[in-house]
Amino acid sequence: MKKMLSEKGLENIEVTSAGLAAFPGDEVSPNSVRSASKLGADISAHRSRQINGYMLEDGLFFCMSPSHMAVLLPHVGEKRVFLLGSGIPDPFGADEDTYDRCAEAISDALDGVLKTVIELCCEIVQMKAEHIPQIAETERLCFSVPWSERSLADELENENAHFLAAVLEEKVLGYIGVIEIVGEADITNVAVHPNFRRYGLGKRLFEAAQEGSKQRGCESITLEVRESNEAAISLYAKCGCKPVGVRKGFYEKPKEDALLMTKRFDEG
Repeated sequence: MKKMLSEKGLENIEVTSAGLAAFPGDEVSPNSVRSASKLGADISAHRSRQINGYMLEDGLFFCMSPSHMAVLLPHVGEKRVFLLGSGIPDPFGADEDTYDRCAEAISDALDGVLKTVIELCCEIVQMKAEHIPQIAETERLCFSVPWSERSLADELENENAHFLAAVLEEKVLGYIGVIEIVGEADITNVAVHPNFRRYGLGKRLFEAAQEGSKQRGCESITLEVRESNEAAISLYAKCGCKPVGVRKGFYEKPKEDALLMTKRFDEG
């Protein structure tokens, strides 16, 4: 998990492990070291430790089996304890192939772990000056004609602009910008860093922008999307947006028409 988070630029999330009946200081079994190395992880220096009360005070817990969950639930509550994948049997004492299957199952479950962390810990906040360098980098990764840091900074002084950032442990995972004029909200851009797509952030950002616009008295929210961007069109449709027109040649690099989509708040 540490390796995965590091590759995605999430350096500020602490990852640790502990057992319910572990003997503190025990070395990792040779089969575990070998199986982990096949997946690019060196755990040879890891030493076991037993879970204690201090560890239970904070954080999220991912357990290999339902029995582990049952032990932790009374101490941390159901909102902080989760099953790793669909449950992974302990390979202790088994052969090498069983250890390999266990390691692969753990590896396969890590994306679900990150999704849970993002769902529970990522905050949608007002864009601040310190977010702008990361947002500009995401723009460069996502768009052929990206907004510059200067353009983004100018929106901080625009009383009609409301920009939000999805932030996890000081890392900006995505953002959305809205300009509101005479009761109508127009989304200028939605961007999620490529490392954090398919975790539901686009939907969360849209819903947060929509709710803010409604609270400020807007009657509708509108956006443009490339006609070829089927994934984005599907997302906006699920959020209640409907096609209302086409803007010819709206996009550059490559040249493409924009589908105009609107959601009226009085239609639910």
